[in-house]
Amino acid sequence: MTKKQLALVIDLNVCVGCHACVTSCKEWNNAGEAGPLTDQNPYGKDPTGTFFNRVQTFEVGEFPHTETVHFPKSCLHCEDPPCVPVCPTGASYKRAEDGIVLVDYDKCIGCKYCAWACPYGAREMDQQEKVMTKCTLCVDRIYDELLPPQDRQPACVMACPTNARLFGDVHDPESVVSKAIRERGGYSLMPEWETRPANQYLPRRKAEYEG
Repeated sequence: MTKKQLALVIDLNVCVGCHACVTSCKEWNNAGEAGPLTDQNPYGKDPTGTFFNRVQTFEVGEFPHTETVHFPKSCLHCEDPPCVPVCPTGASYKRAEDGIVLVDYDKCIGCKYCAWACPYGAREMDQQEKVMTKCTLCVDRIYDELLPPQDRQPACVMACPTNARLFGDVHDPESVVSKAIRERGGYSLMPEWETRPANQYLPRRKAEYEG
């Protein structure tokens, strides 16, 4: 276990599915150290693209009492990441200083072992660069001392209009993310895989129906 573990906490109760997190992630990382995030035939019949963050939208409940759920998902920066030990070149690694899981593109050979090992579908192949890609928690942004302190957060956190995304150290009991998890029943995605995801979710509150 790392002493510090940076992570996202996502509030499903206020996420409106606007995709601001998706587009801001794409914009920042396309020009940053992690980019480019290429798109193939973006305006054609069969577009493909590389994304670090996606929002899945689906309906829950039974008619007429249904609700729309927007579920953002990216790399969860697991404390025991299954993608790391399967990498034959050491391209996938977990940083000791902050727990962020990264990919060294100079070592990546595009074998896709990490994608097969990840139970969350968080790895994507960049079809142009032929390397595996994933969320970096905007590591090139959060440590940039040229930015004002309040801006040293992942691009998705900065862009979210409803403050549905929180960022911080989940190992620090006084951090905003730890308090949110503790006070609002935060939970991990698919804990049965025992990967101990660092990213967590705050549950939706059930709506009250009349009639």
